[in-house]
Amino acid sequence: MDGVPRGPSDVEALVALLRDRRTAVLTGAGLSTESGIPDYRGPGTRARARNPIQHRDFVQRESVRARYWARAVVGWERFSSASPNAGHFALADLERADIVTGVITQNVDRLHHAAGSRRVIELHGALAEVRCLDCGSREARASVQRRLLEVNPGFDQRLASSAPDGDADIAGEALAGFRVVGCLACSGVLKPDVVMFGDNVDKAIVDAAFELVDAADVLLVLGTSLAVWSGYRFVKRAEARGMPIGMVNLGESRGDPHATVRLDARLGETLTRLREALVPPSSPAQVQVAGSQ
Repeated sequence: MDGVPRGPSDVEALVALLRDRRTAVLTGAGLSTESGIPDYRGPGTRARARNPIQHRDFVQRESVRARYWARAVVGWERFSSASPNAGHFALADLERADIVTGVITQNVDRLHHAAGSRRVIELHGALAEVRCLDCGSREARASVQRRLLEVNPGFDQRLASSAPDGDADIAGEALAGFRVVGCLACSGVLKPDVVMFGDNVDKAIVDAAFELVDAADVLLVLGTSLAVWSGYRFVKRAEARGMPIGMVNLGESRGDPHATVRLDARLGETLTRLREALVPPSSPAQVQVAGSQ
């Protein structure tokens, strides 16, 4: 990464990179860690290996589905109570100021929407919705949560710790006898409406994300190690088009060699400083920020 700016002046270098340019944004789990949602590969989680449920196993094995939903019952309570942090709000303000043209997110937490972002492409879906694999019917995750608790009275949620993507770590013996609910319309198999490991992102969603990148002047990558192709492809696309790339992430990222400006920094503070530098005080975005304080 020779020549990539580092040190206290990095934010100023990032401001210069984005100024007067249409900015497409790619976000990962690192943006939501300041909201209390764990990530997979951040500094606090990289040391402990995780074996996330694979799409094929979920579809084919009833025991795997029971394991998923039992852990998700615990994880959902904490996951769904998370609120947007300063980084989410800053991005929404940058969009209102016509600096950010849209957000491509690998996250499934809907915090961009909650913060007020308008153009959000969810690469991996959202945990807030559940889909029937048999008839395609959809149900709100909160509704499924109520039904799961009703058929599993007394389910012990106390000895669990939060994990990425609304999951939780629960001892194997605590999962015994957990009952899974079916689709309200056909009693079929319910699956969270997210892309699990081993599954593919819908082509229409990928195409929409590519269009967002192609229409921009710069790509800003936030809080992702880019370990999987799902997000990394957009960095490669930007590079192929000769676009400058700004990156902010705590720890190493697969995209580091491609970065024009690279910051190893917390996102809430960094994005707040970006907003303050790029959004004029009299703009609607800054007026809204001031009015909320």
